[in-house]
Amino acid sequence: MRSGPRRIVCLTEEPTEVLYALGEQDRIVGISGFTVRPPRARKEKPKVSAFTSAKIERILDLKPDMAIGFSDIQADIARDLIKAGVEVWISNHRSVAGILAYVRRLGALVGAADKAEAYARGLEAHVERVRAQGAALPKHPRVYFEEWDDPPITGIRWVAELIRVAGGEDVFPERAEQSLAKHRILSDPADVISRRPDIMLASWCGKKFQPASVVARPGWEAVPAVRNGELHEIKSPIILQPGPAALTDGLDALHAVIARWATRWQQRSGLRICRLG
Repeated sequence: MRSGPRRIVCLTEEPTEVLYALGEQDRIVGISGFTVRPPRARKEKPKVSAFTSAKIERILDLKPDMAIGFSDIQADIARDLIKAGVEVWISNHRSVAGILAYVRRLGALVGAADKAEAYARGLEAHVERVRAQGAALPKHPRVYFEEWDDPPITGIRWVAELIRVAGGEDVFPERAEQSLAKHRILSDPADVISRRPDIMLASWCGKKFQPASVVARPGWEAVPAVRNGELHEIKSPIILQPGPAALTDGLDALHAVIARWATRWQQRSGLRICRLG
């Protein structure tokens, strides 16, 4: 007999991605409209929520025995569902270790602990492979990650951790420890200039990255990343959601940019050495 909830509404993408990966997708009766992973979920499941809002009556019509979401930002949705008698699990993990623990907890919740453990171990192995590749780079660039542009908001903890895994150095490590976006706002964008990042990575939460607007920021011509054209977009679905995608596609995208920079640095350094010789 199958254990755990049988009719789950996923208020964010992470539980949808994990449950599909574990072969437990038949339990899902509704998903977030922002879900893109796996692509088939958008075709197979009704979309009943955004991130800060949800169609409560539509969810209740689906007769869920559990709703799963993420972050204190979904507190109002959780409250309304709880008042209507629905059991709700809101996770609030903000780190690489937290993502892995989430996979294991969700698997245990639906009676698929063994499959979840195997899946989590595979994710861990991928992270460690990239960590080794990142550590072996000839130079580790200073990286500025911007998850919103107006006002500028620096990267959250799991993003900063993944930058380090990929071989870079996050230039705002102290801000990454702040879980709320309002505490990661740069009140003075000149702080970026003073930290001199070699690379800027942008993921403007679903809005298209505009490098030209970054180049036009006053004083930013002094930033090495701007001066050298190292302005890159990382698509938000693969990095700004604390689920498996961040540990796979998101991490790979980070490492690809950082490794290319390190290769170019090595080539330039080699040329300088030859000229000196």
